[in-house]
Amino acid sequence: MFALVDCNNFYVSCERVFNPALHNRPVVVLSNNDGCIISRSQEAKALGLPMGAPVFKHKVLLERHNVVLFSPNFALYGDMSSRVMNTLGELLPDIEIYSIDEAFADLHGFERFNLQQLAETVRDTIRRNTGIPVSVGIGATKTLAKVANHLAKKNSLYHGVCVLDEKAAIRDALAGIRIEDVWGIGRGYSRFLRRHAVETALDFSALPSEWVQRRMHVTGSRVQRELNGISCLSLEHALPLRKSICTSRSFGRKVSRIEDLERAIGSFASKCVVKLREQGLLASFVTVFVYSGSFDDPRYRYKGGRTVSIPAATQNTLEIVQCALEALKEVYHEKCAYKKAGVVLSGLAPVSDSCITPSLFDEDKGAGYDSQALMQAIDMVNSRYGSGTLRLAVSESSGWKQRMERLSPRYTTRWEDIIEVRG
Repeated sequence: MFALVDCNNFYVSCERVFNPALHNRPVVVLSNNDGCIISRSQEAKALGLPMGAPVFKHKVLLERHNVVLFSPNFALYGDMSSRVMNTLGELLPDIEIYSIDEAFADLHGFERFNLQQLAETVRDTIRRNTGIPVSVGIGATKTLAKVANHLAKKNSLYHGVCVLDEKAAIRDALAGIRIEDVWGIGRGYSRFLRRHAVETALDFSALPSEWVQRRMHVTGSRVQRELNGISCLSLEHALPLRKSICTSRSFGRKVSRIEDLERAIGSFASKCVVKLREQGLLASFVTVFVYSGSFDDPRYRYKGGRTVSIPAATQNTLEIVQCALEALKEVYHEKCAYKKAGVVLSGLAPVSDSCITPSLFDEDKGAGYDSQALMQAIDMVNSRYGSGTLRLAVSESSGWKQRMERLSPRYTTRWEDIIEVRG
């Protein structure tokens, strides 16, 4: 059996943990630049506010119902996610963190437990330890656990816990799941299946397996077997090696001066390298791209990118930022006003002592190891005192900075934002 533990309205729930006045009020969290809705409380959903909707299109509705808006506080959400996952790992030792707000657990060895009570314990303990409400779905496969979790979230009669361990219950559950909502069935396949009168997960599970294998290949066949209780997907404990790392942003206002773009690209490249070091990787190529926006005068509409090769694979911020700035100079057009830019690191490979070497042309043959120690020291300081405590001057924020007018305090990751309790 597998369990799927999924945080309810996660970003909104994080805000509510530290601000009880938000309970029972419509609350939404916005995307970068406060542009679109990316998380909604149940009260906001009841108003008909759709996921991903631009804020300006629903301004009247938001104001009429006094909906509380928040800029995305990703530092807070990431830390709260770690707390949820740590608590879950103490309760169920074999887990796979699937995303920032959900995780699978293999329940092998828990057969003698009452699964309903086990799921309720998980739900209640996470809520008590972190303040975050979760839904728990349990099924014989990961896909059935997804189905169970869907029911636990959508149907209040389940009180956040659904265990699918009986054939009749599984059949009823599959009959209520639209084919496009089945985990692993993409938009293209769902349209294809509807043309063949397949409307629900139950319809799909009953199709001839040979037909599914022929029309949908391995992916479709695996989903069907999972829906029929045949486990094909185990937990993934090791993340696959990434092919690239990207940091990009839409600017708070249009940027035309190359000095402002240099600050933005320097900041994006620095963030990429932090991710690079966290995953123990080296990069061989840096790509910079810029975009003016699709609504500009066609004469000044521009989208371009350049890729430069790093002399020796590295995870050194100084070297990668320098390459990124060189690429920017090649792609920059002074007559354009830019709305978005980004940096991509590629040619990634695992780090080893043998491959952290200085360039062939470095005079100091110990430079590679010295730079590694410097990067480790910077990471240690920023980890202890906050992101950006030590940074390159070129990455200083400027007019390109994103709009974050409704940002809440970083209650758990910043000393000055910790809530004070006075007796």
